[in-house]
Amino acid sequence: MYGRDLAEIHDDVNSRRGKNYRSETEYITEVIRARQPGARSLLDVGCGAGGHLVHFVEHFDHVEGLELSEDMLGVARSKLPGSPMHQGDMRAFDLESRFDAVVCLFGSIGHTWNDDELRGTLECFRRHLTDGGVVVVEPWWFFEKFIDGYVNGDVVKTGERTIARVSHTVRSGDVSTMNVHFLVADAAGSKHFVETYKHKLFTREKYEAAFVAAGFDVEYIEDVQGGRGIFVGVVGKGRS
Repeated sequence: MYGRDLAEIHDDVNSRRGKNYRSETEYITEVIRARQPGARSLLDVGCGAGGHLVHFVEHFDHVEGLELSEDMLGVARSKLPGSPMHQGDMRAFDLESRFDAVVCLFGSIGHTWNDDELRGTLECFRRHLTDGGVVVVEPWWFFEKFIDGYVNGDVVKTGERTIARVSHTVRSGDVSTMNVHFLVADAAGSKHFVETYKHKLFTREKYEAAFVAAGFDVEYIEDVQGGRGIFVGVVGKGRS
């Protein structure tokens, strides 16, 4: 999952499929500053190949990234040589520093597997926030909104390469499994690889309860980030 073949093309493919990293970053920055006008530092948890971080660096004096996949992290480091990039698991990490904002985007939070892991992950985020700090989390699809058997496909061109991407997602209980097939072709030849992603399908209520249990005042903003929305949590004074 999130291996070298994907890391090389991840952000380019998503951009050409319609994901606008710059506008998403601008919007999330506005959300953060509306709640913490003086926010100057940001940690991107599950930063992937750095698609958002390359734009967050334009809005914050100091940014850092955390990513489990070494392959994705290597690409992010090449894009942001001046920003610290950490290899680690979002469920349990300690950077020994605090930030005015922590973001976790692209549904990465869905890689927590039960209520306790979700709450513990959010508590870990809180420990890395300053008093009054803001967390922005883009959830994976809610259980009640997930479409079983969903199929999606695109063919995009990036540089000299043509890339076909086809995904099929199914549900088993409260877990979704997405199999994504990639076919990448250029003048040197072609290759095919498959990425498989499993996500926990929490309900909106489960997310909100976990935020509260982790010490956040939380609100949910609907119909952004491709329809998944975002949770915005603020740490009250003395609770960080």
